[in-house]
Amino acid sequence: QVQLVESGGGLVQAGESLTVTCVASGSINSVNTMTWYRQGPGKQRELVALRSTGGMATLAESVKGRFTTSRDNAKNTMWLHRNHLRPEDTAVYYCNLVQGNGEKYWGPGTQVTVSS
Repeated sequence: QVQLVESGGGLVQAGESLTVTCVASGSINSVNTMTWYRQGPGKQRELVALRSTGGMATLAESVKGRFTTSRDNAKNTMWLHRNHLRPEDTAVYYCNLVQGNGEKYWGPGTQVTVSS
């Protein structure tokens, strides 16, 4: 029903900025929530940022002040803007979409590596 594709990952130096993009396609409800998760080496998958249709937005405490999000509902696209990247930000970043009816979908992830 819904497909998510992440892009924009890569290798960057600490202190640099990098934006990752999630594009959703398929039968997408007008009411939905898109969320960025990440999973670093040997770590649990954690929520990074959330943004819903209607304007609700949250950020994990660990990234407040460095990361921001934006959405284009017409294009079913969400961006995660990340500044002052640190080595501990190294992870696979996953996009998640939850429909208004509760159905959940995941993208395959995009790798971000931050070197010292």
